[in-house]
This record gives sequence, C-alpha cells and structure tokens, in this order.
Amino acid sequence: MPRKSKTVVVRGSVLLIASLFVVSAMLRILTSAESALAEIGTADGFALPVAAEPAKPNVSDRSRTEMASLLEALRAREASVVERETDLDIRAKALDVAQIEIERRLDALEAAENRLESTLAVAQSASENDLARLTTVYENMKPKDAAALFEAMEPEFAAGFIARMRPDAAAKVMSGLNPQAAYSISVIMAGRNANAPKS
Repeated sequence: MPRKSKTVVVRGSVLLIASLFVVSAMLRILTSAESALAEIGTADGFALPVAAEPAKPNVSDRSRTEMASLLEALRAREASVVERETDLDIRAKALDVAQIEIERRLDALEAAENRLESTLAVAQSASENDLARLTTVYENMKPKDAAALFEAMEPEFAAGFIARMRPDAAAKVMSGLNPQAAYSISVIMAGRNANAPKS
C-alpha cells in the first residue's frame, strides 16, 4: 500500500478516537451538571420535582462499552491493513526480482543474436568467397572443357555460375554448349529478374 494511503488511514483512526473522547467527556460533564444541580436544589431547601422516570442505564458504562468495541474494531482494521501492506511489499519485491531476471535473459538473448549474426556473416562471406574463386576457375578453363562441365550440371546451378562470370568468358562457354542446354540456362537467367519491381 502506498505511504499516502497508510497516512490517511492512521489520521482517520486518530480523528475517530479523538471524537469519541470528546463525546465521552461531554456526557460526563452533563451527568456531573445534573448531580450538581440536584445538590444545590436540596441545599437551598428547594426540592426539584422529580417525575417518576424509568431507571436509565448508566450512560458512562454504555459509552465505554461502545468505545471499547469500536477500538477493538479499529485495531482489527489496522492489523488487516498492515497485513495487506506486507503482502503488497512482498509482491512488489517478487516483481522486482522477476523484472531483473527478464532483463538478464533479454540481454543474454541479444548477445546470442549478435553472435549468430556474426557467425552467419562469416559463413556468408566464406561462401561468397568460395563461389567467386570457383567462378574464376571456370572463367580460366578452356571454353570447350567448361561447356562440357556446365552441360553435366543442373541448369539452375549452371545458370548461377554463368551469371557471375565475365560476359566474354560466359559467351565462350555458352557457344560451346549444346543448343538445348544453352536454351535452358538462358531461360533461367532471363527469368530471374522477371518478377523484380520495375520502379
């Protein structure tokens, strides 16, 4: 429970108890005033006519009983508020611990993601280097030998290498391919960018 709410509860309790004390004091003053007036009237020889009234319960005893029960209720309420505040404090501490653990795990995940990105970048760079080296090898082969090798490859695979080759070397290799293989590779190379956005 916030500190402000606890202060309001305590102030309200103190105000209620003070009010009960004031009411009790006023009742005692009124009772004492009645006794004093009766004594004065008797001392002067004047007996104030007293009507036969039913016996009243002792106001002082009744107010004390009510005050005691009210104080007991206030103590029970205060104990309940303190218990609830303790529970809230425990929950707040548990949430703080959970928040710290979540942040720690997020940091660990971010670090793992960075490591993975670095590994992928290294792997991609290595793969790109391997492809570049292999393309250079194919470019430096005799066109007739390279053409025979490309005819043995899957057309998609062969098209990938021919697209990376220098245009003059690619032209020599394509001229050495049989017409069917050259056509298949050309169709694949032409269709790669067919779906690319025009603007």
